[in-house]
Amino acid sequence: MNERLTQSLKRAAQVRPDASATLCAGRRRSWSECKDRVARAAAGLQALGVAPGDRVGILALNSDRYLEAYYAVPWAGGVMLPLNTRLTASDLEYMLNDAEAVALCLDEAFVHLLPGLRERCPQLRQLVYLGDGAPPADDLASWDELVARNQPAADADRHGEDIAGIFYTGGSTGRPKGVMLSHGNLVANAVNAITMIGYDTSSIFLHAAPMCHLTDGMSTVAITMAAGTHTFIPKFDAAQVLQQIAEHKVTNVTLVPTMIAMMLEVPGIETMPLESLRQFMFGSAPMPDATLQRAVKIWPDMRFLHGWGMTELSPIGTMLPHSMRKPGIAGDRLRSCGQAMPNVELQVVDESGVEVPRGTTGEIVVRGPIVMKGYWKKPAETAAAMQGGWFHTGDAAVMDQDGYVYIVDRLKDMIISGGENIYSTEVENAISLMPGVAEVAVIGIPDDKWGERVHAIVVPQAGAAITADAVQAWAREKIAGYKVPRSVELRSDRLPLSGAGKVLKNELRAPYWVGRGQKI
Repeated sequence: MNERLTQSLKRAAQVRPDASATLCAGRRRSWSECKDRVARAAAGLQALGVAPGDRVGILALNSDRYLEAYYAVPWAGGVMLPLNTRLTASDLEYMLNDAEAVALCLDEAFVHLLPGLRERCPQLRQLVYLGDGAPPADDLASWDELVARNQPAADADRHGEDIAGIFYTGGSTGRPKGVMLSHGNLVANAVNAITMIGYDTSSIFLHAAPMCHLTDGMSTVAITMAAGTHTFIPKFDAAQVLQQIAEHKVTNVTLVPTMIAMMLEVPGIETMPLESLRQFMFGSAPMPDATLQRAVKIWPDMRFLHGWGMTELSPIGTMLPHSMRKPGIAGDRLRSCGQAMPNVELQVVDESGVEVPRGTTGEIVVRGPIVMKGYWKKPAETAAAMQGGWFHTGDAAVMDQDGYVYIVDRLKDMIISGGENIYSTEVENAISLMPGVAEVAVIGIPDDKWGERVHAIVVPQAGAAITADAVQAWAREKIAGYKVPRSVELRSDRLPLSGAGKVLKNELRAPYWVGRGQKI
């Protein structure tokens, strides 16, 4: 196959050379300028010693330069290594060393990590500064200077099965795994996104979620392929998202449910000008019923696009069809994550890999051109995930008669108490509807009699008077008695989130399972 990540940028510059490619911090660059800067930066990376197949890390907040690096690394022949901006220094060092990265592009937000990186990542030969102004250290090359002093390089022409990037998973079950995605994987995903999201030349996409994560990155290539416009905020801020939508007439943004919940808390949200926004796209985790209900109440005519995916799928596996994005039409199907993407084959199977009857809970398995090439340097883990030619996702779901998929839970988050399977998301949805609840996470903790018991961690809204007994009484009215939390913890701090905006249940579980050898 001849898919090329760089093709999307070349086409955008060809068909809309003078149109806005990026809007960032007062800077506007056209598609022809963007392509030229990428080709020059690629020449600069090659001059620094980046050879075909070399891994180049990107550790930065969202910006137009991040987008340029996303394309310049493969243009130079390298393999990009987007690094999660919320990870610890030790995790970042592990990833850089595991991937044997020879260069790292970083901005001012991460300069403080340089002493440790220099000491503990000896294979890093070059550091490139993506921030504004002069680099803060002598051994940092300036991105803008690389662009200014180099002539455009010819595209290295990496394509098809060549690895375009290594994207590390969160590491919730041990050390992070590097997901190898090819040029073909990312291009196939972009074509799906254009088809299902509806991107075109009029699309203006706001990078509000971290660009290092494929929740946002799914649109990086798609918007470029459609020759739309990218705009950016450095990192998610609910009020700033709303301001950017109004200022730049943003048409599309992808958020995770926790981010949408934060936006709903912004004072005056009901009257803010969001006319340009065509739809709210959300994914990465199921949206709590209370959040969805409040969003629909505020914007009854808004389209709500739910999708499901994971890094190993480049990342999108399912999406609501266009006809099911209006609440009044979709009804309960708005709670589904849609149907399989156009070039994806998807089944819900039992433990033996046999497809289960519709309406029965099982594990989602997927095959098609979006499925990863494997885990970097982990052949055993790759083989375990790829069984019989299908990628086993670890997500429990139900499929209805029309192919709509309803995510039930992560299999590892399922609680088994007294032999009963309890899905944490069902309990969370019930508690989230309780007045005064801002956030809730449900986990399984050890129980000498039942094996595990249901434990709820609840963050009340400011000023709300909530008790553990009240939470249990509320849940008892909504769900079966054996699913009701046997213990409830109230806390004032927000729940810990990953860079993808998912609640870090492994962190919440860890204190309870120390020495138990499971469920961490």
